[in-house]
Amino acid sequence: MTDQALQGQSGVQRWPAPAKLNLLLRITGRRADGYHLLQSVFQLIDLCDWLTYELLEEDLVTLVEPIPGVPEQDDLTVRAANLLKQESGFRQGVKIGIEKNLPMGGGLGGGSSDAATTLLALNHLWGLGFSVEQLMQFGLRLGADVPVFVYGYSAWAEGVGEKLSPIMLPEDWFLIVKPDCHVNTRQIFLTDELTRDSKLITIADFTEGLVDNDCTSVVRKLYPEVDKALIELSKFGYARLTGTGACVFAQYQDKNEALQASLKVRHLGQVFVAKGLNRSPVFGMLSQE
Repeated sequence: MTDQALQGQSGVQRWPAPAKLNLLLRITGRRADGYHLLQSVFQLIDLCDWLTYELLEEDLVTLVEPIPGVPEQDDLTVRAANLLKQESGFRQGVKIGIEKNLPMGGGLGGGSSDAATTLLALNHLWGLGFSVEQLMQFGLRLGADVPVFVYGYSAWAEGVGEKLSPIMLPEDWFLIVKPDCHVNTRQIFLTDELTRDSKLITIADFTEGLVDNDCTSVVRKLYPEVDKALIELSKFGYARLTGTGACVFAQYQDKNEALQASLKVRHLGQVFVAKGLNRSPVFGMLSQE
């Protein structure tokens, strides 16, 4: 990642918030508090939102421009910054700019990644000194997907997504399609039709080809656009759902193959071609500082 890529037009540093794909998602149970127990494989990809942080002397956390439809105080980046202030007693502020490239309601983890980058960036810029492990615990209070982005590596995940082990994955190319719908994750996890008793498997089972997603059948039934995208994308590769969707994806070793296939599925919605990563680009920012 070049220095130029990390600078906005004003010269302010831009911090990446990478997307993720779930290469596997098994629901193995449900806790008393409603959180679902799972097994998943998270692969980071180089499709990113970009964030800027203007440090303020005043005790205020605000956004340059709120995301339409999301009240400012409900934005995960604002909540992440306020949580850091609460836990540290820090009494200054920040103005956060967000360049949104990741589709909302797509299962790519955009809001969670934005929150994770905010935890990592402000911990550094404010000199708070929290460890990655502490930041992961803060992240879990914001959402089940936040810890993996703080962790910063492609990972095997268990528990509610917070028990993470690094896993080296091929840094292949992915063709991702976001159909014209917004999947309600809460709706999917509350439906009676969702399987919640999948047996535990091992990393070896995954590497040998077990890559199912327990949410797929429910999402396909409730969202015809996702069903159509899976059918159409499967003509050009093995099509899968990431998380609860709405994004579907196919994996390729060759970039040109992914690009060629992307031309044939543009009618389905937003289309992205991205490279798999085993390490978050946020770490590159932290090492430069």
